[in-house]
Amino acid sequence: MDIKPLILIVEDDKPIKKFMKLSIEAQGYKCIETESGITAIALIFSNNPDIIVLDLGLPDIDGLDVIKKVRASTKARIIVVSARGHESEKVEALDCGADDYLTKPFSVAELLARVRVALRHFNEDSNLQNSVQSVFVVKDFKIDFEKHRATILNEEIHLTPMEFKLIELLSRHAGRVLTHKYIIDEVWGSYFENETQSLRVFMANIRRKIEKNPGEPQYIITEVGVGYRLVDE
Repeated sequence: MDIKPLILIVEDDKPIKKFMKLSIEAQGYKCIETESGITAIALIFSNNPDIIVLDLGLPDIDGLDVIKKVRASTKARIIVVSARGHESEKVEALDCGADDYLTKPFSVAELLARVRVALRHFNEDSNLQNSVQSVFVVKDFKIDFEKHRATILNEEIHLTPMEFKLIELLSRHAGRVLTHKYIIDEVWGSYFENETQSLRVFMANIRRKIEKNPGEPQYIITEVGVGYRLVDE
């Protein structure tokens, strides 16, 4: 018997919470819910949900504090759903450990699409805990990590060591927005906080090599003011 994915909804606006719960349960997923950040932390540790849909403006503690308290202890994918739409707030949530960010108001279709992507990555992470992915493929783009080789339409493209390191990082987290800070910390190290311009230059070079039209990219998407995302489908 298949075990239904468990999704925790943390939202203090009752109509929105009900709307999300009904929409998610209609897809065959199991839901638990709360309006409290403190209760959410307890539910995460006791119920071990697969996905957490989290509002930031909670009545007791801020949603960011919830993320900080549980991120190191749960493999659950965290989707922030918030009316806070400023780039700096999105960056802060992602840097704290959120995996995705959905700004209110949003459609049922968009919410469910984000949930599906989060579940897919949660399952992939679970399946790969004891193994390392050796090949990444999306559309016509392929990366062979062992051979240190990248191809488009089976034609090899030359990437410098730094470019390969960047594209490898993005592919390991395909579908997820990686903030400028996260990428810089992972690639250059936390001592190099002012490498944003260098990052943009490298990304532009990579795009010229893998994108048919760099001005309308189909692989590396820029989340303006936030970071970059490598598509996964």
